[in-house]
Formats: sequence, structure tokens, C-alpha cells
Amino acid sequence: MQPGSQFITPAGARRLRTELDQLWRIERPQVTQAVSEAAAQGDRSENAEYTYGKRRLREIDRRVRFLRKRLDGMVVVSQAPTDRSRVYFGAWVELEDADGETRRHRIVGPDEFDLGAGYISMDSPLARALLGRRLDDEVRIELPGGEQALVITSIDYEDSSERC
Repeated sequence: MQPGSQFITPAGARRLRTELDQLWRIERPQVTQAVSEAAAQGDRSENAEYTYGKRRLREIDRRVRFLRKRLDGMVVVSQAPTDRSRVYFGAWVELEDADGETRRHRIVGPDEFDLGAGYISMDSPLARALLGRRLDDEVRIELPGGEQALVITSIDYEDSSERC
């Protein structure tokens, strides 16, 4: 994974810490035990449980290293900006296209984007076009089908205590 911006919401940081804890304290010891048991069976070259277990341990260790390094450099943004009339990190932005269709996105860190929930990475072209803009500003983004104009119809910031 290519690391992006260093900002994250409190909910995103909690999710990453939970994943790290799950991998390190629960899953890794279980896989280590399974690998030990498989190794005790003898010939490791033809032991599928041993081979799979060792591969899974490498995957877990790689992800644990990534999460630790990523969390060390993170800046948790827990408060909305003082100027709530502009689009900044953590904002929910409602956009309207030329056909009158609206969509709502939240600008979050690259480690927590989820298109299903409407979260977009602050490193994405759309988020970069939105950052710093105001209500009723028009933004133009380049899409595979051509350029699209969108108008900002709403900017909202959640209270950090509401985040899960």
C-alpha cells in the first residue's frame, strides 16, 4: 500500500488500532500455535497447514508493521475548523450535477475511504478540487467520460463525539 496524507479522523484511528490489536493479540498467536503444531507433524515440505500458516504469519507481520508505522505518523483531526463555511478535512459535502442529481461525500484520510459510506480520500481528485471551496462554488472534475461541473449545495461538519 502506498501511504498518502497523514490525516485521519478519530473513528478511522480507532479502526486501525482495533485492527492492529486484533492481528497482534489474537490472530498472530493463534496462527503461531497452528504453525507449531503443524511443524511437529514432521516433514514440512509437504505439510499444507505448515506452509499456509507460515504464509499467513508473513501477511500478518507485514500488515502489523504497516499499521504501526502508519499510526505513528498519523495526525488525528478531532475538531472541525473554525471556518465552517469552507470545505476542509472531515467535511460532509453535498454536490449537485447539471441534471439536478445530488450526492454526498465526506472527505477523510486515505486509510479510511469507503465509497459505500460516501467517504472519499482527501488525496482523490474530487476531494482536492473541493478543499478550500465555499457553498455554491462550482468545481470541475475530469472524468473518463469528460469534464463534469458540480455545485456545492451543503457543507457540514460532524461533532467528533458522534463519530463511531
